[in-house]
Amino acid sequence: MKQTTFFKLFVSYLLITIALTGLILIFSFRTIKDHYINALANNLKNIGNTFAWEITPLLEWKKFQELDSLVKVIGDKLDMRLTVINPDGTVIADSKTNPKLMENHSNRPEIIQALNYQTGRSIRYSQTLKEAMLYVAVPIIKEKAVLGVLRASLELKAINVLLNSLRTKILRIALVIVILSILVGIILSQSFAQPIKELVNAARQVASGDFGVKVFFKKPDELKELADSFNYMTEQIKNSFNELARQKDELNTIITSIPEGFVVIDEKGRIRLSNEGFKKIVHDDSVNGKFYWEIVREPNFSEKLKQVKDEKTNLTVELEFNDRVFLTSFAFLPAKDEVVVILHDITEFRKLERIKRDFVLSASHELKTPLTAIKGYLETLGEKLFKEGRRTRKVLDEANQYFAIIKRHTERLINIVEDLLLLAKLEEKATEPNFEPIDLKSIIENVKTILEPRFKEKKIAFKITIEDNLPFIQGDAFKLEQMFFNLVDNALKFTEKGEVEIKARRLNRDIKIEVKDTGIGIAKEHLPRIFERFYVVDKSHSRKLGSTGLGLAIVKHIVLLHQGKIDVESTLGKGTRFIIILPIS
Repeated sequence: MKQTTFFKLFVSYLLITIALTGLILIFSFRTIKDHYINALANNLKNIGNTFAWEITPLLEWKKFQELDSLVKVIGDKLDMRLTVINPDGTVIADSKTNPKLMENHSNRPEIIQALNYQTGRSIRYSQTLKEAMLYVAVPIIKEKAVLGVLRASLELKAINVLLNSLRTKILRIALVIVILSILVGIILSQSFAQPIKELVNAARQVASGDFGVKVFFKKPDELKELADSFNYMTEQIKNSFNELARQKDELNTIITSIPEGFVVIDEKGRIRLSNEGFKKIVHDDSVNGKFYWEIVREPNFSEKLKQVKDEKTNLTVELEFNDRVFLTSFAFLPAKDEVVVILHDITEFRKLERIKRDFVLSASHELKTPLTAIKGYLETLGEKLFKEGRRTRKVLDEANQYFAIIKRHTERLINIVEDLLLLAKLEEKATEPNFEPIDLKSIIENVKTILEPRFKEKKIAFKITIEDNLPFIQGDAFKLEQMFFNLVDNALKFTEKGEVEIKARRLNRDIKIEVKDTGIGIAKEHLPRIFERFYVVDKSHSRKLGSTGLGLAIVKHIVLLHQGKIDVESTLGKGTRFIIILPIS
């Protein structure tokens, strides 16, 4: 039978097509297989790198039991086998079996590669699981040293089933392509391959984080609808990510701006989130990720936190940390079994309450003493003058003596009231100070002139050391003179021998003033409170000298009125030095 050209061409084309199809099938299947296995290997590598940071601290701290538990949980969730191996080849954690029953892995090819700072990969038969496995090992590195190896593996049985199914489908498709026509298949393949390729490339860009990619097709077919849906999806994902990022930034800004201490403790007791306020309270800048009991070593805190978790309720209590008092609020979050803790520093409020309480007690005592004396002496005086009905010289002398005592106590009451009124005026924010250029030297000289007779009477030297060309300051002359008078008068009262000296010199843009004496001094424990109202170190001595207990409080308020600072240094038996810093302008 004569073979026609059509037949020859058809048969030749068919044979060529079948041969090429067969080669393509073999090559494509192997390529797909390799590509699939490579993709699985990369996936295992990424999983290993992802969980390496969680495993690193446990491996570093040699918490092998916790590490084995963690690996079993992760392996169970991911449905794969995870193994952690020491640099010496010892298996310390495995998600499928007991690591203590496993042999040394130092001779495994993937482990050898990982110990050489590379990603190891191997396909072989597992003696432990009796299955062909794909192994990928990644090194766990810290400070350029390999702490161990995290190996992830999958059974090839499931891969082979998938590949066999894929092979059958490919053969069917190839048969259909050969039957329908090679040319039509090529054309159709080309027409469909290009848009799909564009979609795949776009999907890869989206997976890498580029949400601005778009795909456009001109033909009004399903691929165009798919491209439009893809573009809409990427736009929605982009908006969602932007909204999440915005909300996260807002939340971080709010948490950071909170002046109080803020901390979130998870169900395991780890600090998941904290702000700068909390870090300042505990004096530690790296608290996130640590257990709270490593940071807050306060039994009452742990007790209250346990109570909140057990009762699943909120609680507000006062607790002490590092010698400060905090109003501590515990809020339970049932969604994640976490606790939010806010610490509000109320140390100053508690100090203020103590100062107010001490002020009331001191003021009551200071006012009661002279009032009681006045009352007693008036009763005695009345009894002497009126009940006895006689006016002898002795009675009149005693009456004069009582009048003098009454007068002294009355003057003390007046001085206390005047000082309290002055303090009230100094604390009144609405009162504008009468500031003008002031020559400190002239004010100090005025104070010296006023107090010089008393210094001569006690035979105590009064020295003034003022730097030449000392600049003027802006201030209230009357109040500054009262400040110097109170300090020098106070020094004179408590100095029996030696001298009192005032020094003044320029210190950058400030004036530094020192008032020091060689008196009895002040004990260290009294120094933090000497500027409080009515606080005196030796009450009997102070009353004998006519002190109201308000002089130093007035001095402090005058200094603060002039935007200055005041400090005190003292040694018992050697004297006291007050240091004042006043701004020049």
